[in-house]
Amino acid sequence: MDEGSPNLENGCLRRRGFAHYDCRSIGANLGYAARLRSLLSRRRNTTTGASAASTLAARSTTPDSITEEDPGDGLTNDLLESCPFFRNEIGGEEERMVGLMRGKRKTQRGPLHRPVLACGVSVLEFPPGETHWVEPACPYNTTNRPIEVIDQGALYYRKYFYQQEHQNWFGMDDNLGPVAVSVRKEKVEKTPNATSHIYRYRLLVRTSELLTLRGSVMEDAIPNLKPSSSTKTVNTKEVIEYCAPEVQISCLRLGTSGQQTEDSLLKLDEQGLSKLYKVGVMYCKAGQSTEEQMYNNHDAGPAFDEFLDSIGERVRLKGFDKYKAGLDNRTDSTGLYSVYAQYQDCEIMFHVSTLLPFTPNNRQQLLRKRHIGNDIVTIVFQEPGAQPFTPKVIRSQFQHVFIIVKAVNPCSDNTHYRVSVTRSKEVPAFGPPIPEGALFPKSKAFAEFLLAKVINAENAAHQSEKFVTMATRTRQEYLKDLVANYTTMTAIETNQKFSMLSFSSKKKERWRPRFLPDEAQCGAVCWQVVLDDCSQSTLVECFLAISSDSLVLIEETTREIIFVTPCKSILGWSTNTNSLRLYYHQGECVTVHMREGGDRDELMEVVVRLRAVTSASVAQELSLKRNPLGQLGFHVQPDGVVTQVEPNGLAWTAGLRQGARLVEICKVAVSTLTHDQMVDLLKTSVAVTVAVIPPLSEGVPRRGCTLQNCKYNTILEGDFENNNNGSQLTKGVRQQAVTSSVRKRYERSFSPPRSSNSSGYGTGSSCKSSASTDRFNNNEINGYSLHESPQHDYQVGEKVTCVVKSAKETMRPINRSQDVYVTQDYTGQSADSERGSEGSNSRPLSDGHSDISSSSDRIFSALSEERERKSSVTTFLNWKPGSRGKPGGGFPSKKK
Repeated sequence: MDEGSPNLENGCLRRRGFAHYDCRSIGANLGYAARLRSLLSRRRNTTTGASAASTLAARSTTPDSITEEDPGDGLTNDLLESCPFFRNEIGGEEERMVGLMRGKRKTQRGPLHRPVLACGVSVLEFPPGETHWVEPACPYNTTNRPIEVIDQGALYYRKYFYQQEHQNWFGMDDNLGPVAVSVRKEKVEKTPNATSHIYRYRLLVRTSELLTLRGSVMEDAIPNLKPSSSTKTVNTKEVIEYCAPEVQISCLRLGTSGQQTEDSLLKLDEQGLSKLYKVGVMYCKAGQSTEEQMYNNHDAGPAFDEFLDSIGERVRLKGFDKYKAGLDNRTDSTGLYSVYAQYQDCEIMFHVSTLLPFTPNNRQQLLRKRHIGNDIVTIVFQEPGAQPFTPKVIRSQFQHVFIIVKAVNPCSDNTHYRVSVTRSKEVPAFGPPIPEGALFPKSKAFAEFLLAKVINAENAAHQSEKFVTMATRTRQEYLKDLVANYTTMTAIETNQKFSMLSFSSKKKERWRPRFLPDEAQCGAVCWQVVLDDCSQSTLVECFLAISSDSLVLIEETTREIIFVTPCKSILGWSTNTNSLRLYYHQGECVTVHMREGGDRDELMEVVVRLRAVTSASVAQELSLKRNPLGQLGFHVQPDGVVTQVEPNGLAWTAGLRQGARLVEICKVAVSTLTHDQMVDLLKTSVAVTVAVIPPLSEGVPRRGCTLQNCKYNTILEGDFENNNNGSQLTKGVRQQAVTSSVRKRYERSFSPPRSSNSSGYGTGSSCKSSASTDRFNNNEINGYSLHESPQHDYQVGEKVTCVVKSAKETMRPINRSQDVYVTQDYTGQSADSERGSEGSNSRPLSDGHSDISSSSDRIFSALSEERERKSSVTTFLNWKPGSRGKPGGGFPSKKK
């Protein structure tokens, strides 16, 4: 479809009018559901998991066989070997960190684990007073890591529809196949400024695709719909056409009312929810490695018994009334005992090879393999001296993940365990991550680590193609049953069938959906963006979703969360042309760009939404001057918080105030700098420009972390203590983040480390300041590209910020229109070049957001003014005090 077509534009506007309930809804794609029908009919039961590896040799000996070549990943250690069709985790794998933050390498090697804050994030919409973030949200806090993937959004029907007044519509769509739609109208609680009642429509659209569209839309956001004054009037046709235009309205029929229909929908929606897990445990003695050898170990050794007792409770099966995972709790036909555990509301039953019935003179041990061979996740326990494990020795279509645990000094006061993981290549990486060279002592903490690993392993395996296909077929049968057995003959009224055929400008204007960013819309409003992934040095297409509780970035290809932060942790933002930089937590930042072809309206919508659901502020750029002694006139902590500003000094005159937070210094993110590097930039740079998040109205710094001992302030110091063995190494570690292109010029010694609670650093000058522009590349330091490299070397004060050039310099020829054109970036203060720097710098930073209007109407009217400007040069030269925006600023845009 053409990017400029009205259908595409209406689709984008429609998408932003719908508030998603959960993360999986954001990834739902009704267009994909239409293609899924043909894919299901063509898919065959392919060999995956351990069977793919074990049958590779047999297939390769057949001359006519055509197989997919996959040699494995080459990772190996003394616990496991590299295996075709499998991926190994041997320790040291990192979490994915897409933003600029401390303690992160320039590039991360795969596979990467999901960020710790993304674990357990599912629901995005919460009623007022409730939140997902009950515990302090810190991206550096890896303790108490929750289960990674739980589809809590599947409870949407149970929470908002079940046994409440609503409508269910079922039908066989020509493109989508069987469809089930649920609609409910509800009254929104009045806000203090509301003059009348507001109504919201909740919607569920189910197709054969496993991802369900779940969310809501405000009644006054739907075009051509007259607002009603009662929940009795339900405009079903208009709501479905607006939120799910792919659905054929004519095929839908009203579902039968009654408990049985609602129970069937509950069963359909909660099909994938389970808190019950069965896990195989195989015992590998010293010198053993094959499946047959492990199955034929009649009894457990003392090391194996010690391990089993550390991870669970040995239970008598007869009369056992909890989850039994197919084991016999009546006649002891599957053994007398088993091992059972509970973790975070989940139940785990272990199928232990030595506790299952042993069959003499039967090397296959089918009574044991019948259970373990049908488990998705298997623990392989190795005694000291056992051979490395490989999935090649296992023959099973279901065993997709093997967790290898090797005992070290078993049955002693110093018992430890080593852990490695091998998983089928279709299974995504899962946590908790294994630290590099980890040696776990026998403890409750190790048991919890292993149980979390087991649960996450099975949840991850269900995302592989084999299990997704199985679940999709089951879901399709549920939907067909609803269409066939739970429908009436009542169709949706289509009395407004021809209301959209008019082509008058008035009708077109009425059709344009309204964007409602206010906090009454608690669900997640969504935009398509491109993320600047600093860890991979690449651009990633994502969905940016902002609810009243969380901000998430979901990768389009994998539909996984790659970034999330609570709205209460967002400090501020800055914009430039079609890009937005978001500061969160302690000043870390991520940068997103609106999709190519999108207009400025989308970026402004994001800003308005941020204003509605956060207490954050726009970042303001200041240019600071030194006094005759070379001092800047303020004190700053290592985390960037300004603790003291000299009254009426140059920094004060520029607008800097106590409680402000520096997030960038000379275009370098403070979150990537060591304390000494931050001081060095402030001391040696000829032109000191800073991006600042202003304090709250009472002068209190904005803080995105409530932990008293946040690791953000200690992570680099800890690295120095752990890694430094001499003065030369210390210098190398301190400079570890500096890029190779800068390292040769970055040779002068650093200042001694200072206490993190000190209040005054880096306000003096340096005899080497004349070389600072060479020593510090403003666009790339610490290995992170903060902005596009400019096509021009900036000179002191070239940008019109708080310190403005003389009129003569300002009138020089301008060759880079793209740098000047950013006249309405809404990120900085207005400056007055005619009054001079002192006058323009007299306004302090505040929470008044003087650069961006408080209402969306003012913002969008400013956009219209911007588009009417014909010449960027004329705008720059004719700019007068009082105009919105500033004739420059922000970070350089890409040169086309």
